[in-house]
Amino acid sequence: YRMTIYRPFNCDDFFKYNNINLDPLTENYGIPFYLSYISQWPEYFRMAESASGKLVGYIMGKSESTRGVDEWHGHVTAVTVSPDYRKLGIGASLIQFLEDVSEKKNCYFVDLYVRASNAIAVGLYEKLGYVVYRRVLGYYSNPGQPDEDGLDMRKSLSRDKEKKFMIPLTQPVSADDVT
Repeated sequence: YRMTIYRPFNCDDFFKYNNINLDPLTENYGIPFYLSYISQWPEYFRMAESASGKLVGYIMGKSESTRGVDEWHGHVTAVTVSPDYRKLGIGASLIQFLEDVSEKKNCYFVDLYVRASNAIAVGLYEKLGYVVYRRVLGYYSNPGQPDEDGLDMRKSLSRDKEKKFMIPLTQPVSADDVT
């Protein structure tokens, strides 16, 4: 969206982002969790702001390796756009930003987790080139309701020339098996 300003997160944003986080599909975290991301992976934290200065979206992520020293990947921890600003390309721009950071860090792929029931988000990620790598049984807890499955979606970056990190698993895994 061309009237949107993309900028790094700053601590004043803690007082301004509630309009985004109140969405029921947005995972909410405590301030210490956000602070840990800002201190460890500031390059992965980006805000989207309207021309009037209202925060309308953000993405936070990190780079990590779970397989070995040289198999790093980017991870989308949270991405959300205010309901009034959806379907304008802001979410796609934020995802592209994180992919670009991960590419510069020579990562093999980017992954993210999404509720299996969130068909709109799954469709967006598929449109952006992500595939469902695996279903994670009971990944999301819902107080007072049964846990919900999560989808681990992945998109290979240029370093994964054979796209081996996108080859889907044939069986679901339990939430306890996810590291």
